[in-house]
Amino acid sequence: MGDDARALRLAAIARKWLEDPRVGYSGDLNPAASDSERQALSSMAMAGARVSLAEPGRVVCSLRVRAPLTDAEGRWHAGAIAAAVDNVCSAAVFTVEGAPTATVHYSLSYFSPAHPNEEVEMEGRVVSRKGKLTAAAVEVRKKESGELVAIGRQWMTPAWPTKSNKSSKL
Repeated sequence: MGDDARALRLAAIARKWLEDPRVGYSGDLNPAASDSERQALSSMAMAGARVSLAEPGRVVCSLRVRAPLTDAEGRWHAGAIAAAVDNVCSAAVFTVEGAPTATVHYSLSYFSPAHPNEEVEMEGRVVSRKGKLTAAAVEVRKKESGELVAIGRQWMTPAWPTKSNKSSKL
């Protein structure tokens, strides 16, 4: 498969996965994931997500903040934001690595609250690749005003060997 075709296929899989976390790394619906507790947080955090752009190294999606994902003060819960940012970072990295990832370092800065029924947009980009590590950043903004909600940064590595991260034979 040519590089362009592979890049388009990986972007399409990332799009499908963000919109439905039950989609596997092949791009097909994984029936076992329907009941998986592992996928529960991703499913809740990304419920209703719509991807407007998925290309190599970049994904943009939006979702409406749901009331069950708010804290006692009625703000989008920090843990739900963290889970959504993690998913968007993973999807952006998947578009270039083509493999599931493990997070090596994660930081998240919060700037302003989002409330139930507010629509937020998340833009994830691959910002650096160093050996086996790939860095991604996600900006979360209120869609209507553009106000910054959070910025997340992650260093990730493929969770299984890929063409670009195979260990040496030494």
